[in-house]
Amino acid sequence: MVKKINQFNIVISGVGGQGLITLTKILAEAATIENYQAKTSELHGLSQRGGSVETHIRFGKEIYSPLVRQGGADLIISIEAQESLKACHYASQKAGTVFLVNDFLAPIVGQKIISLERISQILKKFSKKIILIPANEITKKELGNPVLAGIYLLCLATFKNLIPLKPSSVLRAVKEMVPAKYFDLNKKTFELARKKART
Repeated sequence: MVKKINQFNIVISGVGGQGLITLTKILAEAATIENYQAKTSELHGLSQRGGSVETHIRFGKEIYSPLVRQGGADLIISIEAQESLKACHYASQKAGTVFLVNDFLAPIVGQKIISLERISQILKKFSKKIILIPANEITKKELGNPVLAGIYLLCLATFKNLIPLKPSSVLRAVKEMVPAKYFDLNKKTFELARKKART
């Protein structure tokens, strides 16, 4: 049973080409299905492949602004691990922010890659709950397509009760937001997340 909430604040970070905008639309649709108000914002519109992208979604009984305030995120989902560091100022131990991070590291032009160990050390200053998941590796191995990492993380977050929305609402939202020809593959991703959440 998913408990009704007053509001819930999510920041999604990653790089262009990882489908962050689609994930945000799915979450907004799922929240609407459950009769919540939902507002979204794309802060960094560098959605070309490889550029930083950050989206916000807030849903609840009454939502006036689409932007998550500093230290006010309930959940930060990072589809690329280094990008989680750019979202740290939305996290706080007081708010009980959870980080759900894909352990995928993308090369950044002119910069040295930050190790997962170092990323974890930094995130621990902002949150007591950091979950690192090899989403690219899992979706490539199980489904043959690492691009599904974002959908996988979103579904996993729902099954692990990190997002106060019913999995059935998320699946219905996926069907609404994803082109019909890709729905079966996304449904397989949903079922894979269900299976992994149980283990």
